[in-house]
Amino acid sequence: MSASVVMDVERRLLRDMGRAVGDHRLIESGDRILVAMSGGKDSYAMCVLLRDLQARAPVKFDLLAVHLDQGQPGYDGAPLAAWLAAEGIPHKLLHENTYAIVTDKIPEGRTYCSLCSRLRRGILYSAAADLGCNKIALGHHRDDALETLLLNLFFGGKLASMPPRLVTDDGRFVVIRPLAYAAESDLAAFAEERKFPIMPCRLCGSQDNAQRKQMKALLTDLERKHPTLRQTMLAALGNVNPSHLYDTKLQAAASGEGDAAGAAAAENVVPLRRVNARER
Repeated sequence: MSASVVMDVERRLLRDMGRAVGDHRLIESGDRILVAMSGGKDSYAMCVLLRDLQARAPVKFDLLAVHLDQGQPGYDGAPLAAWLAAEGIPHKLLHENTYAIVTDKIPEGRTYCSLCSRLRRGILYSAAADLGCNKIALGHHRDDALETLLLNLFFGGKLASMPPRLVTDDGRFVVIRPLAYAAESDLAAFAEERKFPIMPCRLCGSQDNAQRKQMKALLTDLERKHPTLRQTMLAALGNVNPSHLYDTKLQAAASGEGDAAGAAAAENVVPLRRVNARER
């Protein structure tokens, strides 16, 4: 990869991160951000790009990289720890055997991702509290958000994705996704050029039948015919028309009706089954 191509990729990633930060108020003055480091390409890239942003941003904020050893067989976190130390990045290493819990609760052949991510998130929330962090940065990118959208649509019966900014239910933390606009292909190219010591996931990453992989393959196939597909879908996530969906709560909000008005209106609607009964 030529130097000019590398620079173009890095500039594009920084631009995408800057847009996400600006559009969704991901970083503010005085923030102390826990940067979740899985050891994959995305978390390495996020950490490097956030540090670059920190150096040039008009506001001051702190970064603390946190990596969780989940007790997977063959785990070796030494390369990641050595990289963080060599880069001079403040960091904390945690050890919790979530692997044993996941493999005990999930039957063999089923995907581990959902339970694994919930356990990991709970540990990160506790770590954020202990370390005095008010925000938690996760390395999900554009493609992750689009695949999640399709997973929820096809298998979950709902329209939902991964928001760039999410306040936790208890209001204690803000979860941010600074790579929300970044393409996975750019992150892969960046990681290859930087030669990050990638740690493979031997848990969910080894499951070829995972539905998320199917969604990725579907998008890749469609994008061969429609090159701007993923970018168009990303734009759609920020261009929602609630009145054109089937959710009655959203329709009431979009039309200016409150809950009471919507309920009153619903009481005045004759159910279809009554109409059909009269016709008989």
